[in-house]
Amino acid sequence: MNRSFCEECFKKQQRIDRLTEENQRLRSKLRYRERTQKEGFFGSSTPSSKVPVKPNAVEPKRNKKPGAKPGHKGSGRKRFDESEADEVIELEVEAGSVCPDCAVPLRDKGAKSRLVLESHPVKVRQTLYRLQQKYCPQCRRRFTAKAPSVLPRSLYGNQALASAAAMHYLHGVPMGRICEQMGIEPGSLVQMFHRFAHLFADVPEKLIEQYRTSAVKHADETGWRTNGKNGYVWLFATDKISLFQFRNTRSAKVPRAVFGQKPLPGRLVVDRYAAYNKSPCKIQYCYSHLSRDVEDIEKEFPDSAEVKTFVSAMVPMLSLAMNLRSQPISDKQFYRKAARLKKQILAAVAAPAQHGAIRNIQRIFQHNEARLYHWADDRRVPAENNLAERDLRPTVIARKVSFGSQSDAGAKTRGTLMSVMHTLRKHGFDPAAQLKHVLDQLAHNIAQDPYSLLFPRDAPVH
Repeated sequence: MNRSFCEECFKKQQRIDRLTEENQRLRSKLRYRERTQKEGFFGSSTPSSKVPVKPNAVEPKRNKKPGAKPGHKGSGRKRFDESEADEVIELEVEAGSVCPDCAVPLRDKGAKSRLVLESHPVKVRQTLYRLQQKYCPQCRRRFTAKAPSVLPRSLYGNQALASAAAMHYLHGVPMGRICEQMGIEPGSLVQMFHRFAHLFADVPEKLIEQYRTSAVKHADETGWRTNGKNGYVWLFATDKISLFQFRNTRSAKVPRAVFGQKPLPGRLVVDRYAAYNKSPCKIQYCYSHLSRDVEDIEKEFPDSAEVKTFVSAMVPMLSLAMNLRSQPISDKQFYRKAARLKKQILAAVAAPAQHGAIRNIQRIFQHNEARLYHWADDRRVPAENNLAERDLRPTVIARKVSFGSQSDAGAKTRGTLMSVMHTLRKHGFDPAAQLKHVLDQLAHNIAQDPYSLLFPRDAPVH
C-alpha cells in the first residue's frame, strides 16, 4: 500500500524536535546556573565558606516555655563542697570589730561561703634555678642537680610547652595570639614546636599500626596550603585515633602508604573518592554523600513526577540506614530491621526507570553493591562518615585563620602534634596535662619511648 509522504511536514517535525531538544538543554543550563549562584560550584556539597549567598537564619518557633520538663533532673550549677576547693581564703569584715555607724562592738556570726571561679593569666614566668654542684676528689666526677620539668638545653619549661601546643594544635589558637598571651617570641615558639615534634617523630608510625588493626576505620581529606602551594591534609581516624598527614598530593599513594599491601581486618568508611578503592580491606561508602546526590536530581529536574517519586522514597531509606545503629534497640532487632531496609534499597535501585538521572543513581548502587551494605552486617560499621567529618572540622577552621603552613617542616610538625593531641583526647586524657607528664618523664630520661608514655594502655608488653 502506498502512503503519501509530505517532505515539508517531515522538515517541520525535524525542526520541532530540534527546538524541543534545544529548549530542554537550555532550561537545564539555566537551572544549573541558578543552583550555582545559590549553592556554589559544588552544589549541595559546597563548603559553607564558599556558598555565594547564605539565607538568613530563621528563629525556631517555641511551642512551650523553656526549661526542663517536670520531674527531669536539672542541669544547672552543681552544689559546691569546700573539700573540692583549690584554695580557701579567709576574709575579714572591712569595718573591723566596731560598727562604723553605732560605735557598738560587732558580734561574731560565723562565715558565709562564696564560690568564685578564677583563672590565672597564661603567661610565662622567669624562674632562676640555682643548681647545686658537687665534686668527687677521688674519681673527679662532677654532680649537678637537674632542673625539674624542663628538657635538656631548653629555655622553656614543660608546662609552657604543653600549654602552647594544646592551645595551637588542639584548640586552634593562632600563634600570634599565643605569643601575645604567653610573652614568647614567634621564632622561639616555632622552634619549640619543631623540637616538640622531633621528640614524637616515631609516634605517627605506631598510630598507623594501631589504625590498621581497628575493626572500623575512617578516612577523609580536605585542602591545605603549604608554603603558598595547594596541598591536602589527610585524616585516618577511629574512635581512638586521629592521624593527620599533610601532603602536597591527593593521589592514591598517600592512603597506600598508610594501609600497606597486606590484607587488613575491619571496614573502611569513606566517600566515593577513587583513591581509597584499592585499600586492602572492605570499604563502606558514606550514605550522606549519596543522599545529597539523590536530592540533587530533584533540584535538577523539579518538574519530573518520576524523579520526585524516586527521591521521596530513596532519601528516607538512606536517612534511616544512617540512624538505625544509634536507635535504642537490641542487636537482634537491629539486624532484622537492617536486613529489611537493605532489601528495600536494593528493590528501589533495581526497579525500572525511564528518567536518565534516576538510572544514573541506580547504576551507582548497582556497580558498588559490595561497598554499600556492610552497615547491615555489622552494627559497629556506620553508614556515614561523620566521625571523619567532625575530626577534620578544626583543621578547616585553622585553614581559614592561618591560610595553611608556611613551610614543609611546619606542615610535618603540625601533622605530628595534631595526631598526638587529638588522639590523647580520644583516649580520655587531658592532652595538656598528659603531655606535660610525658615531657617530665623524658626530661628525667630522654631515651624512653614516647609512645608508651603517651598511651600506657596501648604500650606492648615485653
